[in-house]
Amino acid sequence: MRRFFNNPDTYVTDMLDGLVKAYPKALAFGDDPHAIVRADAPVEGKVSLATGGGSGHLPVFLGYVGEGMLDGCAVGDVFNSPTAEQMLDVTRRIHGGKGVLYIYGNYGGDVMNFDMSTEMAEMEDIEVRTMIVADDVASAGPDEAERRRGVAGMVFAFKTAGAKAAAGASLDEVEEIAKRTLAGTRSMGVALSPCIIPSVGKPGFDLAEGEMEIGMGIHGEPGAKRETLQSADEVAERLATAVLDDLAPASGDQVAVMMNGLGATPPEDLFILYRKVHEIVEGRGLSVHKAYVGEYATSMEMAGASLTICRLDDELAGLLDAPARTPFFQEG
Repeated sequence: MRRFFNNPDTYVTDMLDGLVKAYPKALAFGDDPHAIVRADAPVEGKVSLATGGGSGHLPVFLGYVGEGMLDGCAVGDVFNSPTAEQMLDVTRRIHGGKGVLYIYGNYGGDVMNFDMSTEMAEMEDIEVRTMIVADDVASAGPDEAERRRGVAGMVFAFKTAGAKAAAGASLDEVEEIAKRTLAGTRSMGVALSPCIIPSVGKPGFDLAEGEMEIGMGIHGEPGAKRETLQSADEVAERLATAVLDDLAPASGDQVAVMMNGLGATPPEDLFILYRKVHEIVEGRGLSVHKAYVGEYATSMEMAGASLTICRLDDELAGLLDAPARTPFFQEG
């Protein structure tokens, strides 16, 4: 394990301390460093947005806390859910009087702890709504879509719902935008290597030289199929076909496309993949409103990539284009 850290037990708190020191005008935490909020929180009179999840996925989750996106994030240990108390801490500190919307991935520990946080917040008269992200088409079929994992598609919901909230919308309106965004979002990934959790000190799975795993999850969950590594165009076609067939956009629709690196994939490789994806998307009569190529939701130092496609209407496209400013994301 060739990594920079001091002690596996303090890996996450050391990282969070460094992050807030690097961006003191943007981010802050209180007594518990696992509860990250905007430095200017709470923003009074605005619907607040929060997320949470395990560390190891930067920029997801906490990298999207800032103007025009999220107001706070509860951060767990590497690949582990934050506690309900940490989520409640975030909720209290960001609540500006118009309610809080939780947007987070479909993982058992997260669902349980966010539900507990919701119940505790409501006992304090803080209204909380929940949107669970389940965009990974490799993790379950369309008839079991509620079982799908949440992956990079949540970034689109952070952006559109965050822009709607920044414009002064009600909790009902912000929730509807997040729901509409996620209903039109699908993702699929491919892994070329495992990653190492510092507290474990060894790879979480084995993947032989020259192999790839189609559909692997961002925590190393098994994919749909392990096979010989193919060319970039072939991999891009596999991902794009699976995502588009499930999403089923109509010719003439506009979409946003995210070609996401999982932590150890050179940006050059991502642009080669995107080149083919763009060709396939346009070949289906779709218009690419905006492309995102880079690292948006990683898995430590895993080599690989994921593709996310979000179907847009005019309102969602405008919300994607609205200004946002976080330590890891800039728009407008």
